[in-house]
Amino acid sequence: MDAFTLLTFTIAYAVAVLVPGPGVAAVVARALGGGFKGAFPMVLGILAGDLAYFIFAVFGLATIATYFGPIFVVVRWAGAAYLLYVAYKFWTARPGAEQMKPRNEAWLKTFLAGFSLTMGNPKTIVFYLAILPTVIPLDQMNLVAFSELTAIVVIVLLAIGCGYAWLASAARDMFRSERALGRLNKTAGVMMATAAGLVVFQH
Repeated sequence: MDAFTLLTFTIAYAVAVLVPGPGVAAVVARALGGGFKGAFPMVLGILAGDLAYFIFAVFGLATIATYFGPIFVVVRWAGAAYLLYVAYKFWTARPGAEQMKPRNEAWLKTFLAGFSLTMGNPKTIVFYLAILPTVIPLDQMNLVAFSELTAIVVIVLLAIGCGYAWLASAARDMFRSERALGRLNKTAGVMMATAAGLVVFQH
């Protein structure tokens, strides 16, 4: 694929990822609660969801995605419910040696939370199934072009997602007193609950 098209896609995708939404709110909240290591699986889950929609768009599966719309609604509500559960854990956790990290928070659960959040995020759906075809000539897609675009999705999302997680984690590490950690705990809970609300009510 020509350089201009790749650059156009990179800019459009970077802007879409940078704009705060449920994904950004959830990653930041997770990093405030559990540090960069705790947020990274969520970034990977969001990436997996983006790649799923990217494949839908590239291979002309938009109709299938639309047909299974009710399933995505269920996924959205399930993801929102889990985010609310994590928000509750953050809000009620006592700061101490665990540094606000919810107990027994499994890597896979955090990954699936990010994945379900993306699969039910209207902003992601609109980008891949409506905006992407206007930026990329999907009828000219081949293996090389698919590989180039996939690489762009992976690099851009990981860079921006990890950037948000790192900044939130760095801010968290600046506060060491129990009172400050308690406030960050509450902040993480509010942000995670906000992410859940955005997942449910964003259209």
